[in-house]
Amino acid sequence: KGMVPHIREDAIVVSATKGIENERLRLPSQIFSEHLPEKIAERLVCISGPSFAREVAMFLPTAITAASRDAASAEAVQKVLSNENLRVYRHDDLIGVELGGSVKNVVAIAAGISDGLGYGHNARAAIITRGLAEMVRLGLKMGAHEKTFAGLSGVGDLLLTAGGELSRNRTIGYNLGKGESISRLMTGATAVAEGVRTSLSIHRLSRKMSVDMPLCNEVYYVCHKDKNPKEAVQNLMTRKLKDEFYG
Repeated sequence: KGMVPHIREDAIVVSATKGIENERLRLPSQIFSEHLPEKIAERLVCISGPSFAREVAMFLPTAITAASRDAASAEAVQKVLSNENLRVYRHDDLIGVELGGSVKNVVAIAAGISDGLGYGHNARAAIITRGLAEMVRLGLKMGAHEKTFAGLSGVGDLLLTAGGELSRNRTIGYNLGKGESISRLMTGATAVAEGVRTSLSIHRLSRKMSVDMPLCNEVYYVCHKDKNPKEAVQNLMTRKLKDEFYG
């Protein structure tokens, strides 16, 4: 709100924010659109993708997505940010790119919990794959494109965040799996693990939109209702048997 009077009319606003509001369940682009003048809001660009900040700062090769409803704005951001170390791809699915960047943090907590419990590579692969399925189901219900979730801001970011040692969300999950309490972990945190708060939003959003997201919902119960991680895993493994692609 404080920035709006100082933004030039021809400016392109770029959002690097990942998450979903807890109360109103709005994505960052929807929040920006409430406050920005209409012409500027139409040019909003969201950047997302598999990009640990430390590795970007070390100039290690990284690829991300710049999404906007306005193709010219996405292309402008692409050209400004791209260099020999950072490759930027254009996209037009703003909702899908934002959802991918939000849901993957919750799935990464689940993967961390599994690793903390010592459940091995098979379990982690299953969590990532089924988490992706939940991401797609919610995305389609919200008007996103299915192919978006096969891209950098979907499966790309999910693989990095759920498996990377630098992932704050995976680390939170890992410590939960090792028996740490969520209150202690959040109190002593020096970096933000967005997935904890996002799990609350995803839980509410999945119920509101009638989307089956059992994995993300179990993360919510562990993070916000002190559910035992082992019980959460047991609930997932003993659910009613289904077709792999449903909903």
